[in-house]
Amino acid sequence: MTSTTQTVCPSCGGPVSESDRFCEACGAELNPGSATPSTPALDTDTEPTIEINTGASPVAGPCQSCGGVIGAEGYCETCGTKAAKVRDHFSEQPSPWVAGVCDRGIRHSRNEDAMAIAADTEPGSRALVVVCDGVSSSLDSDVASLAAARAARDVLTAGHALGMGTESSRGSAIVARLKAAADAANDAVIDNTSPDSPNPASCTFVATVLEDGLLVAGNVGDSRAYWFPDDAEAVALTVDDSWAAELIATGISRAEAESGPHAHAITRWLGKDAPDHTPRTTTVHVTGPGWVVVCSDGLWNYCSEAAPLADLVRQTAAANGGEPKATASALVDWANAQGGQDNITVALARI
Repeated sequence: MTSTTQTVCPSCGGPVSESDRFCEACGAELNPGSATPSTPALDTDTEPTIEINTGASPVAGPCQSCGGVIGAEGYCETCGTKAAKVRDHFSEQPSPWVAGVCDRGIRHSRNEDAMAIAADTEPGSRALVVVCDGVSSSLDSDVASLAAARAARDVLTAGHALGMGTESSRGSAIVARLKAAADAANDAVIDNTSPDSPNPASCTFVATVLEDGLLVAGNVGDSRAYWFPDDAEAVALTVDDSWAAELIATGISRAEAESGPHAHAITRWLGKDAPDHTPRTTTVHVTGPGWVVVCSDGLWNYCSEAAPLADLVRQTAAANGGEPKATASALVDWANAQGGQDNITVALARI
């Protein structure tokens, strides 16, 4: 094998080799003015094998930067920008009051976040949201996270949880169904992991179930769910399974714990080597208008406390006419403007 010298992209700092014509992370041309090689370079990125039903064509269209033609190599023939892949940025909106946006961010070479959403037509009636964040250090986490999110959503949409007819039993039934969804998500991750993988796929899990005034959230890892009522205090529905959360529990400030070298080391996850994938759950009664927010750490990295994040969501929603998809997209743009250090997923339900 012939080795190549590793260096960094002058535009984004991503790793590149001397033989690269364009940066895989940002698409910047690395050797302006150099002769074009006679043999086209191969794009070695591995695409997820699971189809993404986003309504967008899997074939890249015109260049999003300049409108130029995308060549066979996957780069714009005019400005050299790498064409966006469907998996890099997609959205879902099953009903006008529920939507989500999932984005690669700026610094990562692929999108390992995933989401799956379902909702009834009547606003505030029933919404099911699942977000999974693939662990970057594990193999095929982009495929596994998408499979996990969809498997969990399918379990949650199987039927309404009625319980024994009382509100407490209905809440218990929703919790049981959410735990079954986590089981299905964990199975999906394992199914998308090679039996002899030296580093099996893994991901976080967070899901919310809203049914007729009951809001139940459950999580494994550090993806989060919030309830932001319009006229009351913001509520964090989940507690991270992370090294930072354990430090916070000992009395260390959130700012210090979440800025440390091991801040994003998670203590629980989904996958073949998961020690425990049973989600911790929280149930709240929704009695007025507000926002349900489900997100990966690509968003809360830049605004971790519930109250400031609630202010950000409300202000962003006001600037976007209260429309969930536009608001989610604007929040993703905001996170990218802060640095986009990680994949970003934001899902919203407006009650």
